[in-house]
Amino acid sequence: MEEQVERDSMDFDVVIVGAGPSGLSAAARLMQQANEAGQELTVCVVEKGSEVGAHILSGAVFEPRALAELFPDWEERGAPLTTPATRDEVYLLKDAEKGQKLPNAMVPPSMHNTGGQNHDGESTRYVISAGNLCRWLAEQAESLGVEIFPGFAAQEVIQDEDGTVRGILIGDMGVGADGQPKDGHMPGMELRARYTLFAEGARGHLGKRLIERFELDAGKDPQHYGIGLKELWDIPAEQHEPGLVLHGSGWPLDRHTHGGWFLYHAENQQVVVGLIMDLSYQNPWLSPFDEFQRMKHHPVLATHLEGGKRVAYGARAIAKGGLNCLPKMTFPGGLLIGCDAGTLNFAKIKGLHTAMKSGLVAAESVFEAIASGDEGGQELTAFTEKWQASWAYAELKESASFGPAIHKYGTFLGGAYNFTDQLLGGRLPSIHDTTPDHATLKPAEECEKIDYPKPDGKLSFDKPSSVFLSNTNHEEDQPCHLKLADPELPIRDNLPEYAEPAQRYCPVGVYEVVEGDDGKPRFQINFQNCVHCKTCDIKDPAQNITWVAPEGGGGPNYPNM
Repeated sequence: MEEQVERDSMDFDVVIVGAGPSGLSAAARLMQQANEAGQELTVCVVEKGSEVGAHILSGAVFEPRALAELFPDWEERGAPLTTPATRDEVYLLKDAEKGQKLPNAMVPPSMHNTGGQNHDGESTRYVISAGNLCRWLAEQAESLGVEIFPGFAAQEVIQDEDGTVRGILIGDMGVGADGQPKDGHMPGMELRARYTLFAEGARGHLGKRLIERFELDAGKDPQHYGIGLKELWDIPAEQHEPGLVLHGSGWPLDRHTHGGWFLYHAENQQVVVGLIMDLSYQNPWLSPFDEFQRMKHHPVLATHLEGGKRVAYGARAIAKGGLNCLPKMTFPGGLLIGCDAGTLNFAKIKGLHTAMKSGLVAAESVFEAIASGDEGGQELTAFTEKWQASWAYAELKESASFGPAIHKYGTFLGGAYNFTDQLLGGRLPSIHDTTPDHATLKPAEECEKIDYPKPDGKLSFDKPSSVFLSNTNHEEDQPCHLKLADPELPIRDNLPEYAEPAQRYCPVGVYEVVEGDDGKPRFQINFQNCVHCKTCDIKDPAQNITWVAPEGGGGPNYPNM
């Protein structure tokens, strides 16, 4: 159909895909430089969410180092950083009832968030809503002259015959499930640019193609991911301690399943609680969603939630492999930045500040090229030099073995290795994990089936009610955006071998095995539920599922997440 459609085209100096922390930081910094130099510059940001922040999900305890570089006067500008981290607590949960608070001396330096305890000397961290930070960043960028288009999904990369990136193609609006135009059909526009920055977040569907197309991951470890599940709760005033930061590990995850939980006291009598679980887990019977729900019943967490009301839910994959998995970020005509590349520092459980820094470095590299008369399409090797000289890269280098050590040695021995490595400034031998997350599942018959308790509707909940709180919506009469390379594989291969794990690793019930009209099992995709977490694209053992962007504006609409 695309070849038969005439498409409008718009030209910009720079197009940025994704209105997250890295993309918006890059956009704002580009215009700051242009305005300071008195140079005309056109910068466009496209965002698949219905509004900026609609698809943003993060813990988050925020380190404002990059923000202060971008806007030194961020407080006067009204940045939504109002709740300083005031107290840290770290726990090891031994079983469903017992938990041990770890003494401060046993907590890795990178996990200190308050006062002079911070690893890099920064005095203040803030408990924030990453979505609200992005909404504010968008306002600042627009005031500088950036054009932001929410509700438009970048569907394809525009490339020359030699592969040089020249922009993006916005997905068509108003296409039916049969692939044919409906009434009100609007062909997607071509947005062409001298340089295109891809800032889609973890496992970006265009970034994934670019990594493959340009072999950006050659010589690197495969990227490793976690799934992050998060809820927002209103709690009674007497239980609320703004700035209290809790982290923990252990129960309910077994010794073969790595991850940890967080619980932060935010502003307005709200608490955010979540579980981050490595997608390298082995047991196909495991359900990250149900692990999260039963986790909240532990007394250490329940004390903070009882009497409260859950008001929001969401989930998102996290690129957590670190420096050993970081691909080359440059290619002819563009850059891969933020979590699209994998700049998160998992040793700190923080990625917003490093993503923003990658955006600032990208903006400086792109503007330098354009200001020198560059017409675009070059490979900006200067970016690599600037990035590797940055404090963000130094952070990743210092913690390069954090994830691989835990994968290789387990939570306790790996944790001890990391604790020692951090004290020595990252001088221990580097550890690598070369097994991709999708290749770690064991056959179902070799694993213990997990009997999860039924939700009580007070602390734990089911998937349908959780999807409702994510405000997720997709136009039902549109093509399914979850593509199966082999439609028969889920029932033919995954069901007998792994009890079809998509039924459980998806945190919103997109995938089901149901009985067909002929009495045989059938693989059903409820794409309307999809919160764009990308877990299926990562964890499917046959790599049979590919996530692509649905019609713009679809997906979750997260408030204050």
